[in-house]
Amino acid sequence: MNSLAADIRACRLCAQRFAATETAHQPRPVFRGLPTARLLIAGQAPGARVHDSGLPFTDPSGDRLREWLGLDNDAFYDASRVAILPMAFCFPGYRKGADLPPPPICARTWRAPLVAAFPDIRLTLAVGGYAQKWHLPGTGGVTDTVRAWRDHLPQVIPLPHPSWRNTAWLKKNPWFEDDLLPVLRARVAEVMT
Repeated sequence: MNSLAADIRACRLCAQRFAATETAHQPRPVFRGLPTARLLIAGQAPGARVHDSGLPFTDPSGDRLREWLGLDNDAFYDASRVAILPMAFCFPGYRKGADLPPPPICARTWRAPLVAAFPDIRLTLAVGGYAQKWHLPGTGGVTDTVRAWRDHLPQVIPLPHPSWRNTAWLKKNPWFEDDLLPVLRARVAEVMT
């Protein structure tokens, strides 16, 4: 695990791609977790704030996600219990002011060996479409996949991205807060003990 983590932190596969974005930034892989982790949070890719901080979900999306999970900062960032492994480890940058998607080469190169390094995972949270396509192959769009969350229990729970951009989605889909969140919090609490 230490060697694999060091290789990922040294990865420069996307250096030219990132240099060509509006942010013209260098790669900075951001992920965390120890092999003892029982909860896997599979997100999309770090945003600009996370790129700057070097710590996953240090932004309003992280605040919302922690609220959904019923976890405080200490529990959320306890690497011995929680692995945070986005589909792409680096901030993809912006084009015309919009976030770029996670570069697929990251998941193709690193995802399988890294996930295999966490043998004690009891629950995977597939956050957003990119994570859902990888962890739940053959599923549809985000709304349909999240709506079918019971089909993937107890190993996986699909979630929409916790971004403020999805506030309208949350209002259109009240079943998410009414039905899924109580089960999510209970399952997370079970896995974390």
